[in-house]
Amino acid sequence: MSPLVSPRSAGTMIPALLSFFTLSLTSPAIGHAQQPKVAAKATPTEAALDRLAKQPAVAKAMAALQSENEWTLTEQAALCEIPAPPFKEAARAAAFKDKLAALGVQKLRIDREGNVIGEIKGTGPGPTLVLSGHLDTVFPEGTNVKVKREGTKLTAPGIGDDCRGLAAVLATTRQIIANKIPFNGRLLIVGTMGEEGPGNLRGVRALFSGPLKDSIDMFISIDGTGFGITNGAVGSNRYRVTYKGPGGHSYGAFGMPNPIHAMGRAIAKIAELEASTNPKVTFNVGLVSGGTSVNSISADGVMDIDLRSESAAALADIDARLQVALRQALAEEKARWPKSTVPLSLVIDTTGLRPAGTTADSTFIVRTSLAAARTMNVYAPLTISSTDANIPISKGVAAVTLDGGGVGRGAHSLDESYDDRADGYKGPQWILLVVIGLLTTR
Repeated sequence: MSPLVSPRSAGTMIPALLSFFTLSLTSPAIGHAQQPKVAAKATPTEAALDRLAKQPAVAKAMAALQSENEWTLTEQAALCEIPAPPFKEAARAAAFKDKLAALGVQKLRIDREGNVIGEIKGTGPGPTLVLSGHLDTVFPEGTNVKVKREGTKLTAPGIGDDCRGLAAVLATTRQIIANKIPFNGRLLIVGTMGEEGPGNLRGVRALFSGPLKDSIDMFISIDGTGFGITNGAVGSNRYRVTYKGPGGHSYGAFGMPNPIHAMGRAIAKIAELEASTNPKVTFNVGLVSGGTSVNSISADGVMDIDLRSESAAALADIDARLQVALRQALAEEKARWPKSTVPLSLVIDTTGLRPAGTTADSTFIVRTSLAAARTMNVYAPLTISSTDANIPISKGVAAVTLDGGGVGRGAHSLDESYDDRADGYKGPQWILLVVIGLLTTR
């Protein structure tokens, strides 16, 4: 997951319209805190989820997710200890596929991109829903991924993002199959490749451009920790910008256009770009390089640029102004040395494009996610972020990213941790209610 929204990092949060009051549910697995009743009438979706949680097969599965929580944690740690650096997730994919096979998932395969795909067939006709987690991490090959456990706290790179998501998918799948929970349609269980930065969502892009692209009606990604519902897709445009020249001696060749100076001019212009706050727009020069020595005019100046917004139109606008700034910097550096015949050029390589968009708060998938959180008596805010859900959202498919429960700290850092505390099991419980709710209620 691209770190944008807490607990991943700071970002915009849209308060969810949730009502909190004690429900007369009998299942001990729900684990309600005692709260005073208030005058509020459940919406049809909320009432349907309340009834769903009481159905025998669902209630049994919910109870098992609590009593067998250690199974989920064991799977989380086991997957985390299989390295999955960018573009090298195959070993973790193979293990995830084997675990799904052991649970009884059918039609398991690995597609051309490396995604793991399996199916659970419903008892009657209905929609196709994807339940997924991403297999990759941001950590390079050779990173120590051994999990350290202290009580309820697990520490290792990737333990929350997204080993927690993968474990929650496994736990949910396990209970649906073991308890033969009836539902309509088809549930696709997926482990995706390349969700993190350099992967550019390559796994989910392949999913929505392959044989299944026209059959997926709804999409859920489980990514990260806590209880957030991401229904806003932050788009991003990423570029590697290179100013190029022949280079030369800092004294003997002085008077020629300097690629690093051109890059400096560009950075100054980028720093002065106006960026709106509503919708939120951001820009960043994150990496710079070039040069061989202090007394050489470099042959190149290279920088990596990241632009983001929750609005496709706003992202396009800041991108257009960036392009102008880059070319103005080139022209100004050439004009600075009018007598020079030395060439200076600009190369702009696209390194990542993530589309922006929103699954409306009023859609069935968002209403069901909120209603399930209410039934669970957990607070689930609506948030925006950059996740696998960006792709289906951009294609008009109803999609959200749900957190996997528990408490996470230090995502994308070597000391990343996940704390299960007393109620980490509520994450998979919530996910199960959402999944079955989407496939059985309207």
